Amino acid sequence: MSTTQQGEAQRKRRHIRLRKKVSGTVERPRLVIHRSHLNMYAQIVDDLAGKTLLSVSTMDPEFRKKSKKGGNLDAAKLLGERVAESALSAGIKKVVFDRGGYMYHGRIKALADAARQKGLDL
Repeated sequence: MSTTQQGEAQRKRRHIRLRKKVSGTVERPRLVIHRSHLNMYAQIVDDLAGKTLLSVSTMDPEFRKKSKKGGNLDAAKLLGERVAESALSAGIKKVVFDRGGYMYHGRIKALADAARQKGLDL
């Protein structure tokens, strides 16, 4: 097993452990983050109903107009702002943050901080 496969396996174990504690409800849906080397994805999910309420990624055409790259800190900040704006316009003010097993630093932290600054309560 290579080191990247080993790291991904560790992340999946952390994510499973985290998901035992974190669940989205109608009042406080779950903000799910997924990142790859080139892009980032964010979804707001109601786990009780089993529905995705909104989804935003760095691959969206509107996002590409502002930033050419989707896998850096600047893109994470822009994505956090877009998630917060979309959530607030949909009437969602409070969310549970699901970092997807990723360590809370770098792009994940930048996204969360930008969403908080735009008014989303994590």
